[in-house]
Amino acid sequence: MKLKLGVILVAFFALTGFDRHKPAYLLYNENGREVNYRRMMRQVKNADILLFGELHGNPISHWLQLEVTRDLFNTMDGNIMLAAEMFEADNQMILDEYIGRLISESRFEEDARLWGNYHTDYKPLVDFAREHSLPFVATNIPRRYASMVFHGGFEALDKLGEEALNYIAPLPINYDPDLPGYKAMLDMNRIGIDHANENLPKAQAIKDATMAHFINNQWIPGKILIHFHGTYHSDNFEGIYWYLKQHNPELNIITIATTTQQNPGQLDDDSLGRANYIIVVPDSMTRTF
Repeated sequence: MKLKLGVILVAFFALTGFDRHKPAYLLYNENGREVNYRRMMRQVKNADILLFGELHGNPISHWLQLEVTRDLFNTMDGNIMLAAEMFEADNQMILDEYIGRLISESRFEEDARLWGNYHTDYKPLVDFAREHSLPFVATNIPRRYASMVFHGGFEALDKLGEEALNYIAPLPINYDPDLPGYKAMLDMNRIGIDHANENLPKAQAIKDATMAHFINNQWIPGKILIHFHGTYHSDNFEGIYWYLKQHNPELNIITIATTTQQNPGQLDDDSLGRANYIIVVPDSMTRTF
């Protein structure tokens, strides 16, 4: 009787099309082989720099960023430091004052130019750094200067004063317009996207170069620096990764990318080689904003 019931249940679930499991994500290496979290972390703990590419507003990205941070903190006896695209370089003092408990949370949130999803997605990371007195580097170029590049090219930055230039990678930056990621941005212009022009990849490059500059300058040998950013900034080992290697070819850099797929059960061909590890999330996943 029990055997017959089991057969009936298997047949029922097969007929209804229900999956046995509903994984929130699957993890692949750059060759498209499925791997587990523990295996990834065994490699990550030997890195100098971990470039963690997220999809903004994707809850799996943000949850795993916090989990990776906690696990590395415990494994490395606290020898980690954090950094993020979401904080601009001229807000470093404010970020330091908050993490150092010199100013209140309300003052920090009022004075810093925080992203709209700060409370759901980045506050847990900042609070973790504050709780454990970890360095947290604000790496991004102030958005007003990136906007200047978008509208006037790199030469627009020549008008800036010495103090402003402290918040930007040293000029002139090494810009390669033939990098596939930057070329793809120019292709947007050819398919009729209004805001795409020859300066769009330059604005991206000044962000990538500036983030790499502050990562390289602030990284302390012996610690793992975990940098959080939109996945496009390090996909295919370009962007921040490329600029970091220009600074220091000997750096051991591990990259994580995030993507969504209708079927997470096999890595799509266009994501092969995208990063050392690729987080694949079902495209039906809800968003934080």
